[in-house]
Amino acid sequence: MFISKSLASDRQNSYADLKQKETKYAVGEKVFLKVSLWKKVLCFGCKGKLSPRFIEPYKIIERVGSVAYRLALSSKLQKIHDVFHASMSERYRSYPSHITLMETIEVQPDLSYEEESIKILAQEVKELGSKCVALEKVRWHIHNMEEATWESKEVMRSQ
Repeated sequence: MFISKSLASDRQNSYADLKQKETKYAVGEKVFLKVSLWKKVLCFGCKGKLSPRFIEPYKIIERVGSVAYRLALSSKLQKIHDVFHASMSERYRSYPSHITLMETIEVQPDLSYEEESIKILAQEVKELGSKCVALEKVRWHIHNMEEATWESKEVMRSQ
């Protein structure tokens, strides 16, 4: 069976159009900036698999054209043009769990802080080969219920 090039092309375009999403942002919104394409231009922390795909949220200053936006970039990106295509960004959605007030954390001079446990939510004993490890699910002072962690019982009693 022979399929013409235009028919095959139209079919492929219809599949691609289903996956494509139209992104429109409003002035004042925040977006993450995609940096995976800048590998040879700038280095953002780790290299390879662990390198970030998006960097911190930037505020949209103005809309330039139908799909381009001007962003308020930080001083470390001053060498880069501040207008980006919509495909180079990802909408930033703020969640209350992302925000931790600095007044609630006492940061030590070595930039560490101490966690306080509020409540033990559950207890379990896990068998690892010939060993038995007692675990407790702990809710921490600053964090919400979803951020509770499993800790070994011996560690919890020493704190």
